[in-house]
Amino acid sequence: MSTVESVPLSEVTSGRAAGSTGQRRGRNTSLIRTVLAAVIAAAFIIPAAWILINSFRPNQEILSSLTPLSWGLIIPSRLTLENYTGLLFEGGFSRALLNSLIVAVFSVLFGLIVSTLAAYALAVFSFPGRNAVFAVVVISFMVPFEAIAIPLSQQFTDWGLGNTLIGLILPGIGNGLAIFNLRQHFLGIPSSYREAAMLDGASEPRIVASVYVPMSSAALMNSALLIFLGQWTAYLWPLLLVTENELQVAPIALALTFGERSADYGQNFAGSILLSLLPALVLLVLQRFFGRVSISSGEK
Repeated sequence: MSTVESVPLSEVTSGRAAGSTGQRRGRNTSLIRTVLAAVIAAAFIIPAAWILINSFRPNQEILSSLTPLSWGLIIPSRLTLENYTGLLFEGGFSRALLNSLIVAVFSVLFGLIVSTLAAYALAVFSFPGRNAVFAVVVISFMVPFEAIAIPLSQQFTDWGLGNTLIGLILPGIGNGLAIFNLRQHFLGIPSSYREAAMLDGASEPRIVASVYVPMSSAALMNSALLIFLGQWTAYLWPLLLVTENELQVAPIALALTFGERSADYGQNFAGSILLSLLPALVLLVLQRFFGRVSISSGEK
């Protein structure tokens, strides 16, 4: 017969007490982390919410609502669309938004083509000086654009590309970070796929379009976002290259809401919301797509 050892009641009670104490500590730690996360989130959300509210507030009430501190700081006396209508239809901001959209879209289209072909060549082909070329690509996005912007703008002006949309688009096409991102992804694609396509008689452009591009959707979208955000928020390059109001992009037009002796804070806040809205919508839409394409890109 087997004997069952008896456990003292004191040990059972102490074990239960220790377990409940650990659970309480875990709940307290979780509560502290939740409160801390909420405080940090509020620190980022409150300024953005204040800008959004003030974009619908009459311009003359924006500064007066700061003092004394009251609910009027976040609750306007009335809501109005004057800031948006004045900015879009009277200040010419709608034309600037269209210019920014044209520059960003064409930069993405041509930039992805150039970046994909360059990344494919650096990842697949073996040729003398490949590592040196790749080093130049890496250095290109490490050098601050501000360091080369002035001589580059002078060169573009000498070429007759000043005050043109083409001059605004060209610097965004050769994106070293996009090439680096795609090249690293292409290195992870098994070479057997390319060899099988070559045995079927596919040319190199066909291999890129039919094999590498479908398997690199996430990397391509990541590179497209890099190019798009870089061109959408560009300020220094358009400021140096363009002097005509008809070709100004949105960040420059937004800066013009501040004059030497006056400032229209309402229109500036409205322009900031409009400039932030499109990238936020793009990221929100593509966020779900990233997970789907990453799963389907592996070897089967």
